[in-house]
Amino acid sequence: MSETVNKDIDSRGVVVVGAGPTGLLLAADLAEAGVPVTLLERRHEGLSNLSRALVVHATTLEAFDARDIAAPLIERGAPVKSLRLFDTAVVDVSELPTPYPYLLVVPQYETEAVLYRRLERLGVRIRYETEVVGLRQDTDGVTVTVRDTSGTREERAAYVVGTDGSHSSVRSLLGVEFPGHTVVASVMLVDARLSQPPEARIATNTDGDKFAFVAPFKDGFHRIICWDRKHAKAETEPVELSEVREILRETLGTDFGMGEPRWSSRFHSDERQAERYRVGRVFLSGDAAHTHSPAGGQGMNTGLLDAANLSWKLIAVLRGRAGEALLDSYEAERYPVGAAVVKGSGRLLRAAQVKMTPARKARNLAMHFALARPAVNRRLGYALSGLWISYAAPHGAHPLTGHRAGDVALAGTPSRLFEALRGGGFVLVAPAELHEAAAKAGVKTAVSADGGPVRLIRPDGYIAWAADAPTAEDVAEAITAAGA
Repeated sequence: MSETVNKDIDSRGVVVVGAGPTGLLLAADLAEAGVPVTLLERRHEGLSNLSRALVVHATTLEAFDARDIAAPLIERGAPVKSLRLFDTAVVDVSELPTPYPYLLVVPQYETEAVLYRRLERLGVRIRYETEVVGLRQDTDGVTVTVRDTSGTREERAAYVVGTDGSHSSVRSLLGVEFPGHTVVASVMLVDARLSQPPEARIATNTDGDKFAFVAPFKDGFHRIICWDRKHAKAETEPVELSEVREILRETLGTDFGMGEPRWSSRFHSDERQAERYRVGRVFLSGDAAHTHSPAGGQGMNTGLLDAANLSWKLIAVLRGRAGEALLDSYEAERYPVGAAVVKGSGRLLRAAQVKMTPARKARNLAMHFALARPAVNRRLGYALSGLWISYAAPHGAHPLTGHRAGDVALAGTPSRLFEALRGGGFVLVAPAELHEAAAKAGVKTAVSADGGPVRLIRPDGYIAWAADAPTAEDVAEAITAAGA
């Protein structure tokens, strides 16, 4: 097959490799800002029929709200305000300080559908059956060798982002190590109707070797995740419903009258993190950068927040508003988050794998009494929802710098910060007399309904800079320094 150079790809643009949730969000953010973007996907055309991820957490819903896509996703899901862990221990997320104080149980394909529709509205088409087989970069850009049904050719872009999953070809071509190990094998996933669903909206328990998790979808089906450590089978083996029912009965006391499934699958789970998230002009996000056990439902959410962190930084650099150093902050900010998620998910998994009956009883009792304390319950809710995430601030910065802004109430229209963030760009929340400096820089402005410090909010909803009584010159300098 002949190799040609595709002249249609804008060398000022970005190639995103992988059209899962992370790639869909990233590509749409870039397109909305007017950045030329090419989205490549190895699989055949059509949305993924995988339903592996099933929980969207509060911080992700906040990011969706800032893109005006939270409402259509919530319509497709089932909000759940508590999670039962280890017998009688209950995590209550209903009082978390967010517009979305719940876990949204929704199949991954529904999340992808909402993201895909946004991408489609922005005019970006996914190039299916296209595989990246080579990468070569220099000081001006990246040359990508792709192979599709018409042959092999080279394409040019300013940056490349690998969002192509745990078996990432981009990561492999970069030579970035992905250390770690398999932590659980032969996990069974089943979507089925239950004639006698559990009283708790989400129920989970383990006897050490066997584990079960049950959560409702909005359409009346339930997701069941289970495994039996002593009887792991190859992932190519079909799921035996008798085995699923037995695990449910032994861990949760009943099989809930489980009917025939509409979908089932097996998979294994690794704990791994890429040694680097950036190599020159090439970046890794989502499962290409980190993978872990399903405990806590963190995988897809972490990848989506990777994309939200990286997209605005690429936009700022490509528009000439910031230097290359801003792109280093992607790895500096997101690598510790990925490491914490891998570690936290692993702790939950290992707690679920306690074997001895006395140890399990002690674990259950300890969890019950710990979560009965509001402060402990709240901390675990923060951990699950992603509300704990903050980024390092420069020495001497205001205490709010690097923290999540939350949905600040604004005076006037729009009335909420998340609405003001729609369309991308920074937002300065400040008294009206400080708006002129922001207006000159093309930064959106708003007045807080409740006063408080002046805040410059990044497009991903985090505070880039804050001050209690700044001058107009202070504001102008902060805007320039942030790349706004």
